[in-house]
Amino acid sequence: MSTSSATPAEKATSAIWLVPALCGLAVMFDGYDLIVYGTVVPALLQYEPWGLTPERVGVIGSYAIIGMLVGALLAGTVTDIIGRRKALLICVSWFSLFTALCGLAPSPEIFGLFRFLAGIGLGGLIPVATALTLEYAPGHRRNVTYLAMMASYNVGGLIAAGLAIVLLPAFGWPVMFFIALLPFLIVVPLGLKYLPESISFLLSQGRRDEAEVLSRQHGIPLQEVASTVQREEETASHEGKLHAIKTLFSRLYVLRSVAFWVASFFGLMLIYGLSTWLPQVMREAGYSVGSALSFLVLFNAGAAVGLLVVGRIADKLGTKLVCGVTFCMAGVSISLLSIDMPLLLIYILAGLAGVGTFGGMTLIYSYVGQYYPASSRATALGWSAGVGRTGAITGPILGGFLVGAGLAVPWGFYTFALAGLIAALIIFLIPRSPTHAEEAEWM
Repeated sequence: MSTSSATPAEKATSAIWLVPALCGLAVMFDGYDLIVYGTVVPALLQYEPWGLTPERVGVIGSYAIIGMLVGALLAGTVTDIIGRRKALLICVSWFSLFTALCGLAPSPEIFGLFRFLAGIGLGGLIPVATALTLEYAPGHRRNVTYLAMMASYNVGGLIAAGLAIVLLPAFGWPVMFFIALLPFLIVVPLGLKYLPESISFLLSQGRRDEAEVLSRQHGIPLQEVASTVQREEETASHEGKLHAIKTLFSRLYVLRSVAFWVASFFGLMLIYGLSTWLPQVMREAGYSVGSALSFLVLFNAGAAVGLLVVGRIADKLGTKLVCGVTFCMAGVSISLLSIDMPLLLIYILAGLAGVGTFGGMTLIYSYVGQYYPASSRATALGWSAGVGRTGAITGPILGGFLVGAGLAVPWGFYTFALAGLIAALIIFLIPRSPTHAEEAEWM
C-alpha cells in the first residue's frame, strides 16, 4: 500500500514501530560496544606485547566511559538545539569509526585514546534515542515501547559475548572491534532515509510547518502533541538557548535532578563494573574462559528478554515502583552469585542480575524522560546519563582493583550488589514530577 493511500491508523502504527526500530538498531551497536571490552579483557591481560595488569586494564576500560561522560553532557544540550535525528546520526557515525580504529591500535595508549573518542559518540546516543522514542511512543504503551527499543542494547551485548566465544580463539581480540564498523555502514544510511525528527522538538522550536508535515506522514494528531508541549512548557524556564539547563537547576527540579544523577551513578557503576569484569571474576572463581563468557551471555540474554516484561509491568504499576524493585532484584541476585551452588542456579541468578541491572537503569531513563518538560527532556536525559557516567568510570576501575588485590570473590559481588540496593532506595525517595502533579516542593 502506498503512503498516500494509508489510513491515519496505519500511519500511526508505522511510526510506532519505525522510530523504536531505527533507534533500537543504533542502540544495539552501543550495547555491543559496552560488552566488547569485557569480552577481550582476558585476552588483553594475556597479550604479551602490551604487558597489561588488571589495574591498568580497569583504567583503560574507564577511558571510553570518560568519553561517554563528555558525550552525554554535550549531546543532550546540543540535541535540544539541533534536533534528535541529526544528533543520533552524528553519534552513530562517530562511535562506529573510532571503535573500529581500536582494532588497529599499536599501543595501549593509542587504544585508550580511540576508546575515549568512541565514548563521546556512545555517550550521546542513548539520551537522544530515548528522547526520540519516548516522544513517538503512545502514552499507554510508552514504557513497553521504550524498553522494547532498549532491549536491543542487550541484544548487542549478547551478540558481542557470543561472537567472542567463536572469534577470539581464531582471530584474536582486534576482530571484535572491526565489527563495530557495521553501524556506520547500516544504521546511518537507513536513518538518513527513514528516521523522522521529533514533532515535539519542532513545535518547541517554533517550526510548526515541519511538524505538520511529519504529523500527516505518520498519522500523529498534531494538536495533542502541541497541547502537551504547551502544558509542559508552563513549568520550564524560558531564557535563551540555555533554558533547558536552567530548568534542571530551577527551584522545582534541582534536588530531584541531583537524586536522578546519584541513582544513575550507582546504576551505571553496576552495569559497567559487571560488564567489564564479570568474565574475569568468574575465571577467578574457577570457571574456564568459555564458561566465564557464558555468564556474560546469560547476563545480557536475561536483560534482553526481561526488559520486555519489565516494560509491561511498569506501564501497569508505574515506572518508579518497578524501577526500584528491579534494582533490588539486581542487588540480591548479584550477592547470591558469590555462594557456591548448582550451576543451573548460578545461570538463573546471572540472568536475573541482568534483568534487574539493565531493567533498573533503563527505567531511570524512562522515568527522567517522562519527568521533565519537552524542551528540557533530552538535556535532562543527557545530564542524568552524563553525571551518572562517573559511576560507570568508577565501576571498571574498582573492579580492576578488586581483581588485582585478589578480592574479586566474594567482595566484588558484594560491592556491586550494594550499588544496586542504594540506587533502589534513591528511586523510592524521589517525589512526583512537578509537571504532572500539584506538588511543587521537595517532599
